[in-house]
Amino acid sequence: MRSDDVRSLLQTAVPTAAAGAVAAIVSGVVAGGEGAIGALVATLVVIAFMGVGFVVLQHTARSWPHLFQMMGLVLYTTQILLLFVFVAAFRDTTLFNPKAFAISLVVATLVWIAAQTRAHMKAKILYVEPNADKGDKPENTGSSS
Repeated sequence: MRSDDVRSLLQTAVPTAAAGAVAAIVSGVVAGGEGAIGALVATLVVIAFMGVGFVVLQHTARSWPHLFQMMGLVLYTTQILLLFVFVAAFRDTTLFNPKAFAISLVVATLVWIAAQTRAHMKAKILYVEPNADKGDKPENTGSSS
């Protein structure tokens, strides 16, 4: 993984972890220890799902750039569906508070998306290859008028 990818991943995962910590504190105060555990599990699920998705998307961008946009749409749709599956699967659990889990899952997902958007907008992404050979440039074969 390239250093700018790692920087982007950190700029996204750290705010999500911070939001998860705040959610765990709030859930702990409101719903007790089960609420705090639910918020922490939700935050870990979001960081794991979205982090793996980020790595897959960066690999796709380098290997198959023509599939990047389609892969991003498929990936985000799959991630959101899997998060809904997690909420449905753990709705009757006694391990943690399901309501705190669901709310923390949504909050952590929104924070991840916002942080990823911010990291992408602040990144200095070259849109021109700096080492392109001048011989590779197509010639102007049309009329000059």
